[in-house]
Amino acid sequence: MIVRGAVLREMGLPSPYAESRPLSIEEVELAPPGPGELLVRIRAAGLCHSDLSVIDGSRPRVMPMLLGHEATGEVIQSESPDFKAGDTVGFAFVPACGTCAPCAEGRAALCEPGAAANTAGTLLGGTRRLTTSAEPPPIGTSSLAGRLDGSSGQPGRSDVHHHLGVSGFADHAVVSARSAVRIDPSLPPEIAALFGCAVMTGVGAVVNTARVQAGQSAVVFGLGGVGLSALLGAALVGAHPLVAVDVVPEKLSLALELGATHAIDARGNDVVEQAREATAGGAHYAFETVGSSVVLGQAYAATRRGGTTVTVGLPHPSQLLSIPAVSLVAEERTLKGSYLGSAIPSRDIPRYIALYQAGRLPVDRLLTSTVRLESLNEAFDTLAAGTSIRQVLVL
Repeated sequence: MIVRGAVLREMGLPSPYAESRPLSIEEVELAPPGPGELLVRIRAAGLCHSDLSVIDGSRPRVMPMLLGHEATGEVIQSESPDFKAGDTVGFAFVPACGTCAPCAEGRAALCEPGAAANTAGTLLGGTRRLTTSAEPPPIGTSSLAGRLDGSSGQPGRSDVHHHLGVSGFADHAVVSARSAVRIDPSLPPEIAALFGCAVMTGVGAVVNTARVQAGQSAVVFGLGGVGLSALLGAALVGAHPLVAVDVVPEKLSLALELGATHAIDARGNDVVEQAREATAGGAHYAFETVGSSVVLGQAYAATRRGGTTVTVGLPHPSQLLSIPAVSLVAEERTLKGSYLGSAIPSRDIPRYIALYQAGRLPVDRLLTSTVRLESLNEAFDTLAAGTSIRQVLVL
């Protein structure tokens, strides 16, 4: 079948993206699902810094690639016994095979075949179901060409890589059933999409990775979709004091509305000192969600003796972290990474949705605006400027 989607052919084009237009809206061939796969009508997909990191080249991926990984939709065709047509699903951006050593230990985020597939830009089984012309079509022309079985079939055709097993910036997607989680169909799509990355990653970092307890202090560095989700998770479990750090005053104001007890403007030079003062000498837990080794160093410095720093952001691979090595031993500090919120998606996504529906996890406050496929480049300018929390593509 033919779908419309946002294809990235070259990383690192300069901003503003409204002018350089790294995302080409194209008609792409989508082959039918194979065994263990689903054809899904995409209803909504969030714009995440992980998408922006591929666009700007700080998270290198194979090209060309159809972006989008935080999404929700309706199953149209199922080749898996676990799903049927009509199911509403959300997606996890790491497909979990269920049988490798990390999966057997309950660490789905570290699935080895899933990681290999994401790096290669394939679905879990190693397949690619997307094909398009070797070059983007001229504006106003169609890219309809090639056979409907997904093979090239004609000169000038090339495979398009899948983004984190989802490629949700399109009206339809074929995904591994191991990437999908059945969810409540009554949830508005623009809200449901948020649970696949922002909420699962941020809340999961608090409740799964750090396991913050009521009354323990926490500081969250960075208040994008993931950071504010971490703040919501910390408020949910009763962290106190709860400190929010960012450079955007509007985000700090929102954090105070969502449960933060203190807000620190990171444009000042005394961020660490303010965070330590607000937490009576240093936080039990600090969460870094920016993807910056500098900010991670600040988060580490903001914790107390015996404290834990959890990093969620994805910096460029060239960035290095320098910390006083002796502090890990002499102060019993802990530095931990959290990927996918250390989640088991089939367990955690429905759980977080239930908390939202019960009024205990107001993730709807993360939604800044909805956008259309044709305006994605402009929307990524907004994301890069840091003025939005979560924009959601509605299809």
